[in-house]
Amino acid sequence: MAYDKYFLSERKPEINPERLESIIRHALIEDIGRGDITTQLTIPKDKEIKAKIIAKEDFLLCGIAVAEKVFKTVDSGVKFEPKIKEGKEIKAKKTIAVISGKASSILTAERVALNLLSLLSGIATKTREFVKELAPFKTKLTDTRKTMPGLRELQKYAVRIGGGHNHRIRLDEMILIKDNHIKAIEGYSKLPSVPAGYKIEIEVQNLDEFNHALHFKPDVIMLDNMQIDQINEAVKIRNSTEFKSHHLPTKLEASGGIFLDNIKKYAATGVDIISVGELTDSVKSVDISLDVV
Repeated sequence: MAYDKYFLSERKPEINPERLESIIRHALIEDIGRGDITTQLTIPKDKEIKAKIIAKEDFLLCGIAVAEKVFKTVDSGVKFEPKIKEGKEIKAKKTIAVISGKASSILTAERVALNLLSLLSGIATKTREFVKELAPFKTKLTDTRKTMPGLRELQKYAVRIGGGHNHRIRLDEMILIKDNHIKAIEGYSKLPSVPAGYKIEIEVQNLDEFNHALHFKPDVIMLDNMQIDQINEAVKIRNSTEFKSHHLPTKLEASGGIFLDNIKKYAATGVDIISVGELTDSVKSVDISLDVV
């Protein structure tokens, strides 16, 4: 059975501590190299300072514990005092956290901590904007696997903090038969034997493919880049299909070409899920800074 079920999970969002430590250590090695020579040459070893992380725009905070972990990884003696809780909105010019300790440690950890904090907050903020558009509907918003290499777990965590849901996190979580699978096997007349505990999803691109896929009653059918009128028809067909009492109705997922300005139109069709790659693949980091005080 697969592990770490992310798909539409309702459990409290959290980050695996071991994977977080690995991500941070790799990021620090990438940034520091053989040492922070500027800090080493200009800052006395015993010099202590206090600094503040400041918001320079309005956004939804995500990754405060990640930022703290970065500073603590560089120097466990650094004190980190959050001034706002995870998942809360913060206004420009407000203090996010106060940090105190060795100047060399704080300045060396600064960039990695701010990079992760600003990226995750950007994802959470964008996700919240999409979620607000879906407020009148029952449709669930999910991310995709279009993430930055090495940062997928953090990015999917940020989507959850923003109020969205996760799609599968890895290829081992569920079966998703996409167009290239179907092309490679030149079509299909039956589904593979699915191991217990795994969901199966089939991607389709038109109503003919949809009707063929629905015949097998998979857990989910992805309506990829289909027009609104086609999606409306697919929903009608699904709703009129009889499912056995022990089999939940197939969920429908709209994907492709969906943005903030048109997501309501797709949700109004009655689909169960809308997946948006933009949540993680082209996100704008929020503007924050660290100022010594």
